[in-house]
Amino acid sequence: GIISLISLAVLSYERYCTMTRTAEPDTTNYRKTWAGIILSWTYSLLWTVPPLFGWSSYGPEGPGITCSVNWHSKDANNASYIICLFIFCLVIPFAIIVYSYGKLLCAVRQVSSIHKGPGRSREQRILVMVVVMVVCFLLCWLPYAAVALIATFGQPGLITPAASIIPAILAKSSTVYNPIIYVFLNKQVSEML
Repeated sequence: GIISLISLAVLSYERYCTMTRTAEPDTTNYRKTWAGIILSWTYSLLWTVPPLFGWSSYGPEGPGITCSVNWHSKDANNASYIICLFIFCLVIPFAIIVYSYGKLLCAVRQVSSIHKGPGRSREQRILVMVVVMVVCFLLCWLPYAAVALIATFGQPGLITPAASIIPAILAKSSTVYNPIIYVFLNKQVSEML
């Protein structure tokens, strides 16, 4: 789950950098691509390894089908890890996504204000794509974060195993949605289909 969150943030920043760059992208240089992949996996690893060394723990999630952080433990050790996960693995990636897509939209608006006509429809398509991606991100991850926070800080037994299934599935399937949105809302790609 964390790798998908971080990957979405890295991809949004990379998309912003690529689309606002003045020079033609060098399609033969994969250094930035590898740097993004290594950054995503390293950052995710830094946040998934601590439970193996005693900062919180892993355990069955929901009805016991999958494994996740032990959301139900109420001790300070576990609560501090949950708060850090919430900030560093949800809030910060979301801020990067909003920043990147917001800056991208501003750049597209500047270009379309200079070039009237077809730029306006391109700006509207990008705006729709940005809004859909941000809303999908929130729809996928906010229910999971809310369930985790309620399970950690709420009344014991408030979140039943059955109630945690759908948020977990939504969160873990979030990486599928961005490429689908991009394909269907990107005119160049949809024309090829």
